[in-house]
Amino acid sequence: MSRTLAIVLAGGEGERLSLLSAVRAKPAVPFGGKYRIIDFTLSNCVNSGLTNVIVLTQYNPHSLNDHIGAGRPWDLDRNTGGIRFFQPYVARGRPREWYQGTADAVTANLEIIHQSGADVVLVLAGDHIYKMDYGPFIQQHRRKRADVTIAVKPVPLAEAHRFGVLTLDEGDAVTDWQEKPKSPRSDLASLGIYVFSPKALTRWLGEGRHDFGRHIIPAMLEAGERVFGYRFDGYWQDVGTVHSYWETQMELLDDHPPLDLYDRDWVVHTRSEEQPPARIGPTANVHRSLISHGCIVAGTVERSVLSPGVRVDPGAIVRDSVILFDTVIRAGAVVDRAIIDKEASVGPNAVVGTGTDYDTPNAKEPERLHTGITLVGKRAVIPASARIGRNVLIGEGVRPADFPSKRIKSGGSVEKRVRRPGSRAT
Repeated sequence: MSRTLAIVLAGGEGERLSLLSAVRAKPAVPFGGKYRIIDFTLSNCVNSGLTNVIVLTQYNPHSLNDHIGAGRPWDLDRNTGGIRFFQPYVARGRPREWYQGTADAVTANLEIIHQSGADVVLVLAGDHIYKMDYGPFIQQHRRKRADVTIAVKPVPLAEAHRFGVLTLDEGDAVTDWQEKPKSPRSDLASLGIYVFSPKALTRWLGEGRHDFGRHIIPAMLEAGERVFGYRFDGYWQDVGTVHSYWETQMELLDDHPPLDLYDRDWVVHTRSEEQPPARIGPTANVHRSLISHGCIVAGTVERSVLSPGVRVDPGAIVRDSVILFDTVIRAGAVVDRAIIDKEASVGPNAVVGTGTDYDTPNAKEPERLHTGITLVGKRAVIPASARIGRNVLIGEGVRPADFPSKRIKSGGSVEKRVRRPGSRAT
């Protein structure tokens, strides 16, 4: 494994996550209380014995860079190998700055691959939640002398249109490929995880081939290259939508969750802030929840995930929700089936997520909020005694003065008002 170079594609905007990825790259979105999404890919690398890792960033990289730092939590702060970051750049012969796709991001850094001396290149997505030992994957690639091997997994046929879909023969060679088809011919989906031989990668990158799924893989198949699939039967989830992000975290609360965060043989490493232990007060009632360090709970928490530093005051209720870092739920407030971003505040006796009209989509983002989840942005302040319905979008930094009324119907939105300099808030 010492001659394997891992390239983590971490520049995704993640538009379907709405406000959660508006000010941070999708791989930097918090998950499971104390973690970030990219922690799972990086932990897979070090748990698989891979210590030469390149992270390619692009969209809003600051929080991602701050989180990973020198890579110490993953034991990647090394003089040889370790973790390195590369962002888009302008150079002679490369007039544009932004990456045009997954393959284009690798093309722009091809010289780094050549200098690494790697005999295989592992290309990874940094925005999925999964547990995978890359060793058997790489071993199959070498054993079959493949030009590229693609990690694959069956998905529900109704969801297959979101992925690259392929067919394998008895020897696991790829015989058919469809990139995000309207009518999938298979339920076997590409996970966006590839092992390339460096020669094949160099041969097929460039010439307007910007994306692996849309351009590189179809071209290699057409040319008769050795393209194989690796059947992965472990845990893997795409948390690219608001609902899947919420639902995957709710699954962590099962008696036997599909993803075991407590597996000592496969530790998920992360950068943790210095916080005191969680404190559960005498008036607290906590049931089937994940409570991170630094939390202070004096109210009721049911089937919810609390990130570090969250406070739930006496008489407050948090139910079926994901609450991110340092948010405060004040006395008497109720939060039901919601995702609240970091450093927000829910005022006394306010209700976030009320009513039974779960199917009323958000008028502004109907394709993102339509399953009853209410989304509250970073540093938003919900006024006391407000009543917020289902599928409501509360923007980042919203203040009580921005609310048109204290009752926001299901499917509604509240955005921060743009005020002219010197004007008074009303």
